[in-house]
Amino acid sequence: MKQTTVANRVESVGIGLHKGEPIEIILEPLEANNGIVFYRSDVGMSVKASPGNVVNTNNATVIGDGQNYISTIEHLLSAVYSYGIDNILIILNGAEVPVMDGSGTSFCMMLDEAQRRELDENKSVLIIKREVEVTDGKKFARVKPTKKPSYNFEIDFPHPVIGKQNYQFIFSKKAYIEEISKARTFGFLKDVQYLQSRGLALGGSLDNAIVLDDKKILNPGGLRFKDEFVKHKILDAIGDLALLGAPVLADYESFAGSHNLNHLLTKEILKDPKNYEVRDFAMIEELEFIEVFA
Repeated sequence: MKQTTVANRVESVGIGLHKGEPIEIILEPLEANNGIVFYRSDVGMSVKASPGNVVNTNNATVIGDGQNYISTIEHLLSAVYSYGIDNILIILNGAEVPVMDGSGTSFCMMLDEAQRRELDENKSVLIIKREVEVTDGKKFARVKPTKKPSYNFEIDFPHPVIGKQNYQFIFSKKAYIEEISKARTFGFLKDVQYLQSRGLALGGSLDNAIVLDDKKILNPGGLRFKDEFVKHKILDAIGDLALLGAPVLADYESFAGSHNLNHLLTKEILKDPKNYEVRDFAMIEELEFIEVFA
């Protein structure tokens, strides 16, 4: 299997979650062996999506170069990864990826429009060779060796609408589009009000997030899935692990995981070469794994 990029330039406009300002996003083709590259046209900053460039994980995954940053990259990365895109240039005229409707759906639509083009170089895969885990009290995120990638996530919120939820997602592009991509980010009204009082989450609304008060969901349309909360956590995890720079052959498991735990996990994986192996797709015997990105 060959590396891929997008075949066509596509663009859209959306609201930045934190500043509440319109942001233009453009997806452009990129040649082989470049990976996922973000470019901020307003400040002339170029930064590759990689664990080493993560500068913040509070409420979102943020990458930067020490002077400037790009926030809330995880939803877009989740879609790019699930569509099997290896090389892409993402151009923004602001410091955030627009939140769109709070899920990955809009980015899937952009990628459908852009289509996919094969390049001359072979695709690589990052194979997890042994269990790697990071913890924060009872919270954890881990990866284990497997022959078919999956994501198993559990959450437990003391809220009557959420409570304890668990979902096991067997990864494929088709399943991602149907089961995961539409799951929206969520937050609690009191937290949103606090963040907005500090000049953050100014773009947050019922149009781009599930918002809950102490007892109920405030969105008039309710949920898209009964387990939309845990499914969004899986969407986030896929995006955060996409920073590893290649399709990942692993079973991912988490309880009450976060962007920070996912970031710590990617760093822990890369810390020891015994944890993983990067192999040419042509050397992969697991046909099912190849087919999940078809």
